[in-house]
Amino acid sequence: MARVRNWYNQSKPATLIWFISLITFYAVFRMASKVSPLSRAELQVSNAERNRMYDKMSRDLDEHGALFLKQGETSQSLLLSDLFDYKNGSVTPVLKAANPPVRANVLYMSPEYSLPISKAVRDIFAPTLDKGQDKTVQYSTGRPCTVFGVDWTEIDVSGTKRRKKIEAEANAVKGVAEKLCRMRIVLDRVVLTSTGVLLGLWQVISGSDPVTIRSELRNALPHAPVKQLYAPAILHTSLARIIGHPYNSSQEGGSALELQYIHELVVGLNKGIRGTEATISELWYVEEYDVLALALDGKMKLRRFKFGCWKG
Repeated sequence: MARVRNWYNQSKPATLIWFISLITFYAVFRMASKVSPLSRAELQVSNAERNRMYDKMSRDLDEHGALFLKQGETSQSLLLSDLFDYKNGSVTPVLKAANPPVRANVLYMSPEYSLPISKAVRDIFAPTLDKGQDKTVQYSTGRPCTVFGVDWTEIDVSGTKRRKKIEAEANAVKGVAEKLCRMRIVLDRVVLTSTGVLLGLWQVISGSDPVTIRSELRNALPHAPVKQLYAPAILHTSLARIIGHPYNSSQEGGSALELQYIHELVVGLNKGIRGTEATISELWYVEEYDVLALALDGKMKLRRFKFGCWKG
């Protein structure tokens, strides 16, 4: 018994050292598994790239005219008549089944931040639109959130094999979310595109950067299309889609006077909400069963994944 007690007393320091080493290794491993936020200098470079992109987007309406007032194409090469139906003084989304369903990874903005922005947009634009054409908020009141398009994939198989692939995708996206750090962002400006989409364009204050997020998703989803809808650095929210002539304008679409009036609305909105800050801490994996289901509040399935790092 004395020999056992003596061995135990001699082994305690070694056991303690091994235990401390194990805890240290685990902590370092957990830290290494996260995607480190960009340094201040790296963020400045990334934000500068976004700023150049946003400057170009700000010129789109002047350079191409108000195509949406002429029932032109949307940014997805669809006609407005493909997306909306105007009958008896009201506008309703045209929901069409997506075949095959499209998956999207989006960054979720909670109602804490999105609802005040949506209200400001409605307050500026709603009084100027024809009766029944108030599409200031793209989402229904049952979905008060704003999203960022991050990545998308398509699968052309069906049945059990398709579901297994989708489950594998969702698990891969969950793994990416666990590496990401909470994002603090600020609204840089609001622009109206030539296709009638009112966009909120954001810069990053701290946390994971969109370029990093898309890179991680690219690595996790190797079969995703090489050509994506959005540039790697862009961070934007779709605030509204304008589909009718301003109520106070009697000019035909594309006239200088009408464009000036629309610009004034955008300027007024910028004065009210530019500089708004928000926090992003969720990555969503969405299956869109209808074409543009996220934009038109169509049929979809959501999977929500929390970020694993709260440094931002």
